[in-house]
Amino acid sequence: MKRMLAFILIVVVTFAAIAVTSPDLVRKINLGLDLKGGFEILYEAKPLQPGGQVTKESLIETAKSLERRINATGVSEPEITTEGDNRIRVKLAGVDDEESVRTKLKEPAVLTFRSMRGCQPEEGFCKVELIGTDFVENGAGIDQDALGGWKITIQLKSAAKFAEITREIAKLPLGQNQLAIYLDEEQLSAPSVSGEINSSSAEITGSFLREEAKEIADTINLGALPLKLEDRYMQSVDATLGQMSLQQTVFAGILGSAIVLLFMLVFYRLPGLVASISLIAYIWLLLVGVWLMNVTLTLPGIAAVVLGIGMAVDANIITYERIKEELRSGKSILSSLKAGSRNSFRTIMDANVTTIIAGSVLYIIGTGAVKGFAVVLIMSIVISIITNVGYSRLLLYLLIRSNVIKNKALFGVKESEIRAL
Repeated sequence: MKRMLAFILIVVVTFAAIAVTSPDLVRKINLGLDLKGGFEILYEAKPLQPGGQVTKESLIETAKSLERRINATGVSEPEITTEGDNRIRVKLAGVDDEESVRTKLKEPAVLTFRSMRGCQPEEGFCKVELIGTDFVENGAGIDQDALGGWKITIQLKSAAKFAEITREIAKLPLGQNQLAIYLDEEQLSAPSVSGEINSSSAEITGSFLREEAKEIADTINLGALPLKLEDRYMQSVDATLGQMSLQQTVFAGILGSAIVLLFMLVFYRLPGLVASISLIAYIWLLLVGVWLMNVTLTLPGIAAVVLGIGMAVDANIITYERIKEELRSGKSILSSLKAGSRNSFRTIMDANVTTIIAGSVLYIIGTGAVKGFAVVLIMSIVISIITNVGYSRLLLYLLIRSNVIKNKALFGVKESEIRAL
């Protein structure tokens, strides 16, 4: 009787936890572009200076800077991935003001300090002295000048480098001894340099209003990119279309799960009931895993969830068929459970391990949605082993050892099918 009470307690606690946490859990899961609406941009990265190279390190650093830039616009959980040697793909889901974000991202600002060293008179400030990576991240700020206006202060990483540059510029003839400050191709300021400046800070003056100075400082902080970016592809997914996809996907998932649960109950009776409880716990734990790992759920990710449900059902079917074979041979219910569970374990683990290997390969060589599919698939297999190998067998074991379940028909085995030992 104690084992039956333990079975009831475990089931009640499981369903209570699911009922209490599921509504909040579903709201916290990050939905991808195809389920929530938004837009996607593919950038091509190019060196800031002619003859430069796009390295893997500079591409990754640019992607990180771009993520910080996007977060500053109020868009959370952007999906940013590098592709190949010179591309960055950006996916933004759930954007309220799409046009504003798209405009701000279309031409990411690039901060440069330029001089006339080695330039022809008609070329102007042709030599780039300092680029985005020479400035301290988020090092731009604002301060009041002596006349009551506002100026922008910028922190540099190397005072020695700045000293060398200003020393050389100070040697140029009057009218050419200027260090121009550019944001993209817009000249913000071109102060004259009369001597070496051995400091790690620089100033942009111009009697700016406070709002103007702050906007420039914020743009500089967001725009110190190691590479130039040009958008090559853009796709927009309407929020209504994304919501429709989500509703259809959820409906299909619920309908499919209900059919599976009904199948298990009809064909496997009592074990089918246990399997149904385990599958519900499995789906809930999978959602918990997606939330804890901060996975952005997309249509491929949901496909991995559905595939995982199928594999979880398959694990139960293998186990219960083995148990039914043992029951048909004339063994007791408890002996059949032990023998069937033991004989099916290796088959189930072999199938799961090979799928984990395949998912790992997809994760290593894949990008974007493929990686998301692989992560959810591997997670679903691990949770399936916990719930549909461990949890379901524990419940079935408690039921059988309670001595309440004695009829083999409850396992889908007819008396006529049982052979004498």
